[in-house]
Amino acid sequence: MNEVIQNSTNKQTHTYGESLWSKALRKLRKDTIGIVAFFVVLIYLGIAVGVCLGFFGSSWDRFVTDGYSGMSRQHIFGTNLNGQDIFERALYGTKTAFQIGFIVAIVATFLGGILGAVAGFFSGKIPDVLITWFYGVIDSIPFYLFVAALAVALADNPYAMHIAMISTFWTSTCRIIRGEVIKIKHLEYIEAARAIGVSYTKIIFKHIIPNTIHILLVQSTILFVTAIKSEVILSFLNLGVKEGVSWGLMLAEAAQEVPAGNFNNFIAASGFMLILVLAFNTFSDALQDALDPKKVS
Repeated sequence: MNEVIQNSTNKQTHTYGESLWSKALRKLRKDTIGIVAFFVVLIYLGIAVGVCLGFFGSSWDRFVTDGYSGMSRQHIFGTNLNGQDIFERALYGTKTAFQIGFIVAIVATFLGGILGAVAGFFSGKIPDVLITWFYGVIDSIPFYLFVAALAVALADNPYAMHIAMISTFWTSTCRIIRGEVIKIKHLEYIEAARAIGVSYTKIIFKHIIPNTIHILLVQSTILFVTAIKSEVILSFLNLGVKEGVSWGLMLAEAAQEVPAGNFNNFIAASGFMLILVLAFNTFSDALQDALDPKKVS
């Protein structure tokens, strides 16, 4: 009897997930703007991979001229005040953006998803009280003040910015997943699993979290963009990237160049960032609409 109920539970969960994903994919295919945005993101991803493989962007730190120079065939965006190729640095900045975005988005979403599921499943009990209190404390601390404190505490640790972002970004995912799990845990298949004595851990990780994957996916895209924008601001304030180069560091350099009438560094960094953030935000909105059970038809 237990096996019959368990098989029925798994079948119900699988069918729900399969139905949601197939309908969402069909709806996403009809969203022309969302698909175009997705391909733009893929182009940026290709650039990041190309930089990692050394196909281009490897000469970002070389001094190719004696100082600032304008646009030319050899240097598309010219060179900065140090004589470094701006276009090469912008390409390398794409790798930095994806590296930070992926690490922060994946870890923060994973952490927020698990803690949110635990808090929601035990809503009103000690685990829920502790988790909600903890993310309430984190949210009450100004983000940039928190990052500055961590930067000082971790000295020259290259991952200080990553740790700071992850430590704060998980709270939004946790809050959303908690609310969703509070609704899910009262569904029949969850009640059936509890009735036959399935462990809480198995219920949370096998039956509840898989039914929040669509929410976690959307949250990860949102956090990806948020991490990139935060990195630019933090690097501009000298609290971000310590090794390599990023769009934020390029904008910090541009702050010294723009007063002298040299805008190429600013245009390259802000242009690369603007297109990626706009494309990712557009794709994120399209994905959210496609995966919304209330809108999927």
